[in-house]
Amino acid sequence: MPSRPASLLDNLKSWPLALLPHQLLSRLVRTVTRWQTVWLKTALIRLFIRHFRVNMEDAEAPSAEDYNDFNHFFTRALKPFTRPLPQDPLAITSPVDGFVSQAGDITEERLMQAKGRDYSLAALLGGDDKQLALFKHGKFATLYLSPRDYHRIHMPCDGKLLETTYIPGRLFSVAPHTTRAIPGLFTRNERLVCLFETPVGLMALIMVGAIFVSCMETVWSGTVNPQMGMSLLHSACEPSGKKAIELRRGDEMGRFNMGSTVILLFRPGMIRWADSLQAGQSLQMGQMIGHPVNDG
Repeated sequence: MPSRPASLLDNLKSWPLALLPHQLLSRLVRTVTRWQTVWLKTALIRLFIRHFRVNMEDAEAPSAEDYNDFNHFFTRALKPFTRPLPQDPLAITSPVDGFVSQAGDITEERLMQAKGRDYSLAALLGGDDKQLALFKHGKFATLYLSPRDYHRIHMPCDGKLLETTYIPGRLFSVAPHTTRAIPGLFTRNERLVCLFETPVGLMALIMVGAIFVSCMETVWSGTVNPQMGMSLLHSACEPSGKKAIELRRGDEMGRFNMGSTVILLFRPGMIRWADSLQAGQSLQMGQMIGHPVNDG
C-alpha cells in the first residue's frame, strides 16, 4: 500500500465525517458492542468475521460463541507463542498487528502524515513544550490497526512509565483514505500520550482514538476516559516503589475497543528503524522494527 496523495474519492469519503456527532455515535456503538444477548452478539461477531475476513486461527478462543459480547471478541487474546519476540534482546518490536502508515525522521517539529501532508509535533503532544523539546529531530512510526487486526497493544521495548496525558478531541476515522485527506488528523482526534523511560532513552507511545472507538484502556488504569469527557488529563507516575509501572518488551500495555492508530516517538540519535519499515509494510506484534544506534 504505497503512500500517495489524497484523491477526489478520498476527500468525498472523508470530509462528510466532519458533520457527524462523533462522541454520540461512539457512545451508541460502545453500548451495542457490550450487548450480551446471545443470538444477537453471536450474529454480530460472525458477520464481522466474514465481512473483514478476520483470521481466528491465532485467537485463544476461535469461535464466536466463546465471547461474552462483541467487545470481548474485538479485544480478543491470542494463543500463547503466536507472536514470538526476536532473540536479540535490544531489538525494538512492533507494538501491534497492523501496517505502517508512515515512519522516519521528525523534521524540525513536523511528522509526515501522508504523501504531501505533514503535521505538528507540538500539536500532537497537546502543546507540551517539555515533550516537544525531547522528541524534536527524533524518530517516529505511525502504525494503523484495521478492523480485522488484533487490538491489544504491547511494549516495543522494556519501559518504566513516567507520565500519561489524555488529550481530548474529535473522533475522525483513521483509515488510510482519511489519513490522506484530513489535515492534522492525529492532532484533531483524542489521544493518550504515554511517556516511558527505556534502555534507548525516553519513548512516547501515543494511542490515537477514532470513530466508534473513544474507549482506550491501559493495563495500569483501565478505561482512560470512561465518562467521555473533553478535559485534558495529566498524570505523573511514581518513579520507584510500589506504584512504579514497569513493563517488559512484549508485555501488554493497553488496548483499543475498536480499531485505531499507535504512534511511536524516540529521541534523536537513539534508534534506527529497520530498512524494511516503509509505508504500507504489514506488521505483526513482536516483529523487529528497529535497533539502538549503538547496537552493532
